[in-house]
Amino acid sequence: MELLIVDGYNVINAWPELIAIRDNLEYARDKLVDIISEYGAYKRFRTIIVFDAHLTTEKSVSQSRTGVLTVIYTKEGETADSYIEKMVYDLGRHNKRIYVVTSDWAEQMFILGAGAYRISARELKNDIDAVKKEIAAGLSRKIVARDRHEVGSRLEADILKRLDAMRRDGLD
Repeated sequence: MELLIVDGYNVINAWPELIAIRDNLEYARDKLVDIISEYGAYKRFRTIIVFDAHLTTEKSVSQSRTGVLTVIYTKEGETADSYIEKMVYDLGRHNKRIYVVTSDWAEQMFILGAGAYRISARELKNDIDAVKKEIAAGLSRKIVARDRHEVGSRLEADILKRLDAMRRDGLD
């Protein structure tokens, strides 16, 4: 399974809809986690979102996991960038395909140098929007298919056989 690592606050500070709600940082984080969770599930990524330990004095890293999504808060004094760099270095040695979402230029250079793939916050937003359209289109196709009212679905099997025979005889 491919791995997607997201620098949480970097994305919150890059997407207009999250910038608009970042006054309530907890809500902005939850919104980002929901968006990334849906995206990661659709793309079949194992996903890790890393947040700096903002306004905390925690001495250790805090994690929460749900399925293939992990949310990490770094310990006091540790940046999300440094945590992500260590993770990419450690996991990259195991030949995993790793994508890192950050718009931080220095972070992107490290990511590329470590053999991972970088995705800017803007690129991720564009891909998420495309995925949402794909999901909506797939749902509408299923609804149309379910709501079709073909005559064949309402006829008994013997009548369908006779009609099919008549159709074939007419083609000869």
